[in-house]
Amino acid sequence: MKEPFYLAAQEEYRKRLEKYARVSILEVADDPVPKGGKDRLLVKDRQGKRLLKRAPNFFRVAVDPRGKPFSSEELAAWFGEQMNTGRGDFTFFLGGTLGLPKSVLEKSGLILSLSRLTFPHQLARVILVEQLYRSMRILHHEPYHY
Repeated sequence: MKEPFYLAAQEEYRKRLEKYARVSILEVADDPVPKGGKDRLLVKDRQGKRLLKRAPNFFRVAVDPRGKPFSSEELAAWFGEQMNTGRGDFTFFLGGTLGLPKSVLEKSGLILSLSRLTFPHQLARVILVEQLYRSMRILHHEPYHY
């Protein structure tokens, strides 16, 4: 991310989330988007391989508009269920310009939709980190959501 306002918002929520969890934000380079359909798939696949290579072997959550939609309360409840079963480490994948390839979606335990709306990648990152923070506040019965 290059835009300072997106970075500032992401960093603010990341810092808030640190009260509840260790948070690392890792990026892989976004390749230039070619015009041709087949070339676009190759670029998308190449980016997916880089994502999976950099990702720890945690529970994988892919963020994709075709995924499962949650309300904030439902997302918090899902996290609570995961933590109650002993799962506490998660990796979230957000795609670049072309989205996530099939390989990343297939290797994810959950495909999460942030909305049926389309967001710029940078804003989706801010929304995701904010919703993770909101989930922790809800789970800890702390004011923020209400």
